[in-house]
Amino acid sequence: MYVPFDTLPENSRVWLYQSERKFSSEEIKLIQSRLSHFCESWNAHGNPLPTSYEILDDQILVLAVDESAAGASGCSIDSSVRTLRELEQQLRVDLTNSGKVSFKSEDGAIEVAHALSIKNKVLEGAITRDTQVINPILQSKKDLENIWISAGKSWLNKYFPN
Repeated sequence: MYVPFDTLPENSRVWLYQSERKFSSEEIKLIQSRLSHFCESWNAHGNPLPTSYEILDDQILVLAVDESAAGASGCSIDSSVRTLRELEQQLRVDLTNSGKVSFKSEDGAIEVAHALSIKNKVLEGAITRDTQVINPILQSKKDLENIWISAGKSWLNKYFPN
């Protein structure tokens, strides 16, 4: 069952889906419609799940579930991924590929690079210790307070000289 995002408890489970580009206003309306409809019917073994979503920076989708009454099962999570894959096809974006890293460029724009090319981004100077990257270990709504962390405090630190 859909609930407003701000009413979900801080310990609600979250999943982040990063697009390689910003969504247009028309695309945002489509995403809102599809995700609202999906959240309204999302359940685990017939039990409705209090669910919501948020679109951050017109580019990052956050799906959230309050698991205090019933946890999201493997089948229910699969249904969310199916919905996101349908959106991928409609919008011609990559959302479900987890092998990418989002970071903020010097001008504040969000850029997305494949994880395999991140070392090169560091060597080129596109990513420094202070570059803001998406925190890959977010698990709860409360963690969204720290969605952006410096690359030097992330797993990317291994690419910087000591």
